[in-house]
Amino acid sequence: MSQLSRLISILTLLKSKRILTSTELAEKYDVSVRTIYRDIRKLEEAGIPIVSIEGRGYSLMDGYFVAPVQFTEKQANALITAQHLVNQTKDKSFAGDFNDALVKIKSVFRTSIQEKSELLNDKILVLDNFWQDFESINSNALSEIQLAITNFNYIEIKYKKVHDSETSYRKIEPCAMYSIQNKWILIAWCHLRNDYRAFRIDRIQRFQILQEKFEDRKFNLQDYFAECHYKEHENSKD
Repeated sequence: MSQLSRLISILTLLKSKRILTSTELAEKYDVSVRTIYRDIRKLEEAGIPIVSIEGRGYSLMDGYFVAPVQFTEKQANALITAQHLVNQTKDKSFAGDFNDALVKIKSVFRTSIQEKSELLNDKILVLDNFWQDFESINSNALSEIQLAITNFNYIEIKYKKVHDSETSYRKIEPCAMYSIQNKWILIAWCHLRNDYRAFRIDRIQRFQILQEKFEDRKFNLQDYFAECHYKEHENSKD
């Protein structure tokens, strides 16, 4: 990360949290505390009103940033709750992107809202479903697959069904996805089977988003379920 990118990121963090320590920042950006001291001085030289709180850390002067959008306490609480739910997902890419986005959103919270949202954050716990499938494994593909869905990019996947030692290679057109019992299911047009198939994302061992585009099939998720096509690829006979 360049120094400019780090300075912008530090400023965003300062706007999203009441107090940050130099040690906390050094660990986040994998630099020395001395480097953080220099970064803080550069921000101050640029006119950013950073307040040093003895024995606690750094904070922005209250009122420095007037947000173009204001969140109510209830809205802020909803975002904090959503963060806990998202962090339970088995896909690291999706959780990471959400948390990065939330940092930017929190940067426009008023100080009083920040204080209450941080309090609520420590008072929420979300547990995995007790009855979840113990065959479920972590994935790291959700965010990329979502982009492929909205941009109509083909995906090539290496896929392994549950209770099957064999893997298969597929070229698919990603159409939609849903989550059930902490598992994300991708519905796609499979060129091997020439039909729609459902793939558990955590069972995709390898994938590649292709530059090649496919024609929009106007797939509708509600119609798909209404026509009783609900059948996970794991349970199909192909």
